[in-house]
Amino acid sequence: MREIVLDTETTGLDPLRGDRLVELGCVEILNRIPTGQSFHVYINPERDMPVEAFNVHGLSAEFLADKPLFSAVVDDFLAFIGDDPLVIHNAAFDIGFLNAELARLGKPALTFDRVVDTLSLARRRHPGQSNRLDDLMSRYGIDSSRRTKHGALLDSELLAEVYAELCGGRQTALGLMVTETRAEIAERREAGPRQRPAPLPSRLSAEELAAHQAFIATLGEAALWKEYAAGEA
Repeated sequence: MREIVLDTETTGLDPLRGDRLVELGCVEILNRIPTGQSFHVYINPERDMPVEAFNVHGLSAEFLADKPLFSAVVDDFLAFIGDDPLVIHNAAFDIGFLNAELARLGKPALTFDRVVDTLSLARRRHPGQSNRLDDLMSRYGIDSSRRTKHGALLDSELLAEVYAELCGGRQTALGLMVTETRAEIAERREAGPRQRPAPLPSRLSAEELAAHQAFIATLGEAALWKEYAAGEA
């Protein structure tokens, strides 16, 4: 199954108060394994960069001044994600910003029915614990040494590893692929179910069989069990 692991960086916390996207990173995974395909852009937010946000991701207004507007990259972004599920940590934040940007352009919103929120997964799997991305990477032994500041593409790559662990571990994707060809599958189906060369021995004791026969005798001559017993004989 194709899924898209997604992360954003912004100028702040509230798109309804004028905060904007400044970075968007996506990583494609198939059966929870990264394919090497990604989508990554820096975005000109058309506004200043608050120092609090700069301290988180290190993206200055000067750096972003010559980057494309969201309107220039939105079609490429939507084409990359297609209709596939979106894997996001604390999804309400990122979806809120993306939908605010899409609304400015008159484009349909992303719906939550296609979203897998890894924060919710982590809270169910590790109740009562801190489940920030840093905490999960430490818990699962994922190398976070490259993460000196937040970055949308890097965080998506790291989240892909965390997601695999939340879904049962990276080993769950190994050794489960179907290797039969279509012709081999068709041939097997035409052959029908295979029969055992010899039936399995009964696991019932003689006492249990006798008790069963005694019970059937109490059901009367019209009991369906009589027909079944006759067929077996």
